[in-house]
Amino acid sequence: MKYDVAIIGAGVIGGFIARELSRYDLKVCLIERENDVGMGASRANSAIVHAGFDAEPGTLKALLNVKGSEMMEQVAGELGVPYRRNTSIVVGFCDEDLPKLQTLLDRGNKNGVRDLKIISGDEARALEPKLGPTVKYALLAPTGAIVCPYELTIAAIGNAMDNGVTLVRNFEVKSIRKEGNFYQISSGVGDDIEAARVINCAGVYSDKIASFVGACDFTITPRRGEYLLLDKECGNMVSATIFRTPTAMGKGILVTRTVDGNLLMGPTAENITDKEDTSTTDAGLASVRTMAEEMVPGIPGRCVITSFCGLRSVGDKGDFIINNPIPGFVNVAAIESPGLSSSPAIAEYVVELLKKDGAVLNARPDFNPIRRPAHWFRHMSLAEKNKVIAEKPAYGRIICRCESVTEGEIKEALVTNPRPMDVDGVKRRTRSGMGRCQGGFCQPNVIGLLAQELGIPFEDVTKCGGDSKLMFGRTRGGKM
Repeated sequence: MKYDVAIIGAGVIGGFIARELSRYDLKVCLIERENDVGMGASRANSAIVHAGFDAEPGTLKALLNVKGSEMMEQVAGELGVPYRRNTSIVVGFCDEDLPKLQTLLDRGNKNGVRDLKIISGDEARALEPKLGPTVKYALLAPTGAIVCPYELTIAAIGNAMDNGVTLVRNFEVKSIRKEGNFYQISSGVGDDIEAARVINCAGVYSDKIASFVGACDFTITPRRGEYLLLDKECGNMVSATIFRTPTAMGKGILVTRTVDGNLLMGPTAENITDKEDTSTTDAGLASVRTMAEEMVPGIPGRCVITSFCGLRSVGDKGDFIINNPIPGFVNVAAIESPGLSSSPAIAEYVVELLKKDGAVLNARPDFNPIRRPAHWFRHMSLAEKNKVIAEKPAYGRIICRCESVTEGEIKEALVTNPRPMDVDGVKRRTRSGMGRCQGGFCQPNVIGLLAQELGIPFEDVTKCGGDSKLMFGRTRGGKM
């Protein structure tokens, strides 16, 4: 099938561009090499909506971070995604850190960030009592916020699909060639995807994608970031997001409460060569613990429920790379931090590039920006829940005890765009398996529901696509 626009990469950036383009009378295709959307940096990052004080004034990072941060509350509301304006605090431990905080304050003021100020350590501890006694100064940024990054990605793409965008999964782009007025995008297996315009949002592989059409004058280096996630019993240790003063490698280790009530610590920052290596290391996780402990003493290591690693796409230009190097082709590359914060603003920026490149964009009167929240049921009153259960008994059966996720919620997720095709996909949409036991009790039932919905044998359900099968047979008979 021929498309007006093909977007390569179904992360938060590709997702928001797809959503923005679904406002217009266009045939749009979103291409993803994995079994689900948001499988790169969009599912493994700090989940921070940065205020915008870190980026150098005059850069795309500065412009799009501040604009995206200002847009995010409304966008998250439209998409039914949890968002909380929790404040960001950058701490300094000595007099040498004060000029660094002043630099951030000056940058933020030039970038248009509101209400920034430097406060003393005692003033910071009055706001965050768990801050360590060695904190001497702090930069306060009240417009800092948090969001759920994978829910935001899923919701943006789901809303785009509801408005007519086509999602193609398990399609790894192996070549792109121009034939006449269309780019032929090939995976080497099956039919090509034809598109008049291509938008490259391929994350750590964006340099490779750009090279297919001779439009790459940049390189991308993966930067490993390791995290520790703690149980919800630790979630109230801090309210704000606590940062250290940044270094050349990034914003450093942070401690933050998530929108779901857990405590998150990380990330490390290590440049690597392997664009697939998301393994955690003993040294990396130890450094997370040590540096987080200096900021917030007494974080209980026994409460860690999981660790994970994400890869940031670091370019060699020192800024986001968003350009239109050849007709019909747009690079959206090197979208490291603050990429999540900037995502809705990046989408608008890309649409303006397309217009300058000659794209005809006629607004659709039937575009609907609203998507129902994924977790509507758990936020109901008891009386409202009982009414739903009387009509749909599946909502009265708990599947995940840790997160109180019902069978009805899982079944709804299984038929909502973009549909989950594996266990991890259900996990990201419903939180089933994200609690203290990490799926130890609920996973077999989730597998059964997936198998039923997908029409496949129980044993063919995967954890995350490919060969990641979880079951190799039954120990006893009977249906799930």
